[in-house]
Amino acid sequence: MRIRIVDAFTDRPFAGNPAGVLLLDDDFPDDDWLRDVAMEVNHAETAFAHRLPEGGEADWALRWFTPVTEVAMCGHATLATAHVLHTTGAHEGPVRFATRSGVLIATPAADGSLTLDFPTAPLTRTAIPAGVAGALGAEPVAAFDTGPNVGDLLVELADEKTVRGLSPDHKALGAYSARGIIATARAEGPARGYDYVSRCFFPNVGIDEDPVTGSAHTALAPHWSARLGRDDLTGLQASRRTGLVRTALRGERTWLTGRAVTVIEGELRA
Repeated sequence: MRIRIVDAFTDRPFAGNPAGVLLLDDDFPDDDWLRDVAMEVNHAETAFAHRLPEGGEADWALRWFTPVTEVAMCGHATLATAHVLHTTGAHEGPVRFATRSGVLIATPAADGSLTLDFPTAPLTRTAIPAGVAGALGAEPVAAFDTGPNVGDLLVELADEKTVRGLSPDHKALGAYSARGIIATARAEGPARGYDYVSRCFFPNVGIDEDPVTGSAHTALAPHWSARLGRDDLTGLQASRRTGLVRTALRGERTWLTGRAVTVIEGELRA
């Protein structure tokens, strides 16, 4: 069985967010095997996909696992899977994935980018939890619940410098949401090529800091579109690897556009 490591939301190797991708010949194996493979790959997520019969609402079934658990939604591993399908010739044109978050569509463009059609996160403003500033290492100016699909607390910070300088207590952050914390701020200036910056910390699913998080941008897009008055924006996730996500708010759906690069391909013998 071929296994690939794909860097997503980047156009160069060793940047963006790496994901394992396995295209299965048949239905999903048992969950223990899927978890064991994801633990062996040891990236934020490993995606498993198999082809579905023609004529249905989706073309491929897709699941995502971190090294410790299955997740309900994952943007970068979906982008990575669509990249593998198109670069290997396994699928042409838009691909519809059947997932725990409904049918998600990935559409290729002539320039090599891919656009994901994901559900927009329903943001609800909430009180800033007591203690979150100490755990994060900075005082939020606002906090939002991102709903069940994303499962994070989104906190806006004073400025980009504060987001970039965070050194949080990862264990302590786990007390404030189901998955973790999205920290964000407006970009320092328009000349930088992005509109907002973010970092994502997910200790409850075994990821202290995620390099680039597609699902988080389904919450970042409505937040910053409302603040900046534009539906089409670009977000920079300022992890050590960094990555760019173009976001387009389309009501109940959010489009996430990025590129991907296959960096490793090999044989899984298990």
